[in-house]
Amino acid sequence: MKHVYPIFLISISATLWGIIAIFVRKLSAIGLSSMEIVTIRVVMAAILLGIIGLVKYRPQMKISLSDLKLFIGTGIFSIVLFNWCYFTSVNQMNLSLAVILLYTSPAFVTILSFLFLKEKMTWLKAVSVSGTILGCMLIAGVSQHDAASLSTLGIITGLGAGFGYALYSIFGKFALEKYQPFTVTFYTFLIAAIFLLPISGLWNKAGLLFSGQVLIYGIGFALFPTVIAFLLYTKGLEKIESSKAAIIATVEPLVATLLSLLLYKESFGLIQAIGSSLILASVIIVNLPKKQKASIID
Repeated sequence: MKHVYPIFLISISATLWGIIAIFVRKLSAIGLSSMEIVTIRVVMAAILLGIIGLVKYRPQMKISLSDLKLFIGTGIFSIVLFNWCYFTSVNQMNLSLAVILLYTSPAFVTILSFLFLKEKMTWLKAVSVSGTILGCMLIAGVSQHDAASLSTLGIITGLGAGFGYALYSIFGKFALEKYQPFTVTFYTFLIAAIFLLPISGLWNKAGLLFSGQVLIYGIGFALFPTVIAFLLYTKGLEKIESSKAAIIATVEPLVATLLSLLLYKESFGLIQAIGSSLILASVIIVNLPKKQKASIID
């Protein structure tokens, strides 16, 4: 039971991430842009995390002003970029493909870690990156024959989401050397909220923001696939290796695919399935525990 519990927590968090499109598409249909939806998410998440922090993690809410640059990296260069690209991608293409392109992030992490963190580029990592690139090429090739499934903007923003998500691992690695996960997450969303509020022009839609639907979906978006998902994932990480957690988190694209097929009646062809499988296989390979990697090499 002790081994099953963290797996259950991480699976639930990944499932919650997989339903993000429900909130994004609904808020888009109401009349909000991708940037406005990002702003709603980070502002409400920052408020909810702030309340949780004051109640439960007050000592972890203290940081040095000199470290704000770390959270500018995670908040602006990662969270803002990642969310805007992902939400745009979700509205431009099939949900299942948008979330698969998001999962190119491990390939970007591998390359960025090699360039900036001086981490070793093993042949297994190289195979993983190559598999990801090939998978993206197969998915992109579909758009030439099936404009309904993909668009050029969808592909670009989908890959941009993967890149932005990867940047969180790079900046977050430095932040986590000094601070707890809750501290990093809270200040990431807080900095993102402070950055977006003045440039999003959200106040121009004040009447819309306080409508019943926006309040319900906005709060639900910040609560379920953001704050609750983070807390469950963090709790699961206390009892399981991060590499195993990353593999379990591939539940997210599976949930997104089911939503795409059942809720939105979107197509998912053979070439798309092959490309998606290559990307997911690459994610699993690069996150395998060292012992299992060694057995593959042997």
